[in-house]
Amino acid sequence: MLYVIIADDHPDSLAKRRATRAAHLARLQQLQAEGRLVLAGPRPNVDSNDPGDAGFCGSLIIAEFADLASAQSWAEEDPFFAAGVYARVTVNPFIKALPA
Repeated sequence: MLYVIIADDHPDSLAKRRATRAAHLARLQQLQAEGRLVLAGPRPNVDSNDPGDAGFCGSLIIAEFADLASAQSWAEEDPFFAAGVYARVTVNPFIKALPA
């Protein structure tokens, strides 16, 4: 089943995000290699593709996992979570309706 992972950043965590980005992306690339990643990306603090020092308010990931517990465990093991970038992570089942 698909799950949506919505992560909210701690304020002023941009330096930690930048320092941990490579490890975070490696995990996402593994999901992609396994054919389980639907989409992933950061949520900027400003209306811009390059928010610069304004940074990010969090991330959104939609991926396939065996069950909710597996999705939650994966999210809690993210390098951004361990480094203190994420203040909280919410995981919910997700049903893709469109595009078909």
